[in-house]
Amino acid sequence: MTATPFRLGIAGLGTVGTGIVRLIDAQGDAIAAKAGRPVAVIAVSARSRSRDRGVDIARFAWEDDPVALAARDDLDAVVEVIGGEDGPAKALVERAIATGKHVVTANKALLARHGQALAEAAEAAGVALAGEAAVAGGIPALRGLGEGLAANRITRVFGVLNGTCNFILSEMAARGAAYDTVLDEAQKLGYAEADPTFDVGGMDAAQKLAILAALAFGTRVDVDGVSVEGIERVSAEDIATARDMGLAVRLLGLAQMTEQGLEQRVRPVMVAADSTVGALQGVTNAVVIEGEAIGQVTLMGPGAGEGPTASAILSDIVAAARGAARPLFGRPAAGLISATRLAHGAAHAPYYLRVMLADAPGMLAQVASALGEVGVSIQRMHQYDGRGGAVPVVLITHDTPSAAMEAAIARIDAAGICQASPVAMRLEAV
Repeated sequence: MTATPFRLGIAGLGTVGTGIVRLIDAQGDAIAAKAGRPVAVIAVSARSRSRDRGVDIARFAWEDDPVALAARDDLDAVVEVIGGEDGPAKALVERAIATGKHVVTANKALLARHGQALAEAAEAAGVALAGEAAVAGGIPALRGLGEGLAANRITRVFGVLNGTCNFILSEMAARGAAYDTVLDEAQKLGYAEADPTFDVGGMDAAQKLAILAALAFGTRVDVDGVSVEGIERVSAEDIATARDMGLAVRLLGLAQMTEQGLEQRVRPVMVAADSTVGALQGVTNAVVIEGEAIGQVTLMGPGAGEGPTASAILSDIVAAARGAARPLFGRPAAGLISATRLAHGAAHAPYYLRVMLADAPGMLAQVASALGEVGVSIQRMHQYDGRGGAVPVVLITHDTPSAAMEAAIARIDAAGICQASPVAMRLEAV
């Protein structure tokens, strides 16, 4: 006797939505074997019905309104790949849950902003809310945290969570090219949007980090608690200097629970060039999880794209079809705690500091004085050849609170001794 199919509705038929259809067409037998029943697309919804997507959608029922798709009584689950933290995406997810359907989404913005409420609603309704594809594309980071490392007390989770930024930084290092030049190339290659602010400004990575932190530490997702700095100010000079020191610049998302509260931050840092994160090239993502029993685990792979994202979505669909879906955040949503945020300026680290000093006597002494006045001590220093009336000086500090470094930079900037604003980056042990 043929098993009853697990019936899907797909809202959104862009690259990912059509990728799901292609993957089911190509791997239907294998998916059915793992799900214990066939997986079948029944209905779809998108902005345009007539657009040529390279797959046959005429075989599926059509809904102009994605919320109407979610309300259909011939579906077991709805896949949301529309995007956006509010609007139709949120409305259709809420409607699907209210009508007893499982929901699979790739929407990091939705989960970072409304994940707590949606997870509570899904659990109350006895349906799954799954979002493996929302973080790091095809990498099973959420399943790894929520299931594979369930016996561990997680101490830290970090990684390269945005492929656009990693492509830009690794290409700048490989070729000595300027940020603007590589960003333009990334846009032409389709790695960066026409307006790249969401990626290069760090918000994409921040949303992903907030979801990872909730899973890692049993806290309510708190995207507003992520300290964010993008890569726009990273210069070819800083990247070259890092290379000279055996370091690499990466946009790192990091979350850890400290005695003073939960630290969540996304910012450019310097890491050992031969580390897993430092050696990461192109658009590849990496998620590193540290647990008391397991030590350190690194998950690497494609962070976006049709195939990887569709693969992650189908993994959630298979789990739901088997009746094996887990809570979105790895434990019942009602039991998640509201974590205290680590106070601004409390985090400690060594720092890289570059100053472009006026070519005149006494300038370096003023820098040292500004650092000393706020308790920042210098580990080592290197002065480069001057050019254009400015002398580049790079200092590496001992471990120092970020508040002290911010105060030192403000003092140096106000002293009128620099030809450009000082640049500081944490040196991160990964």
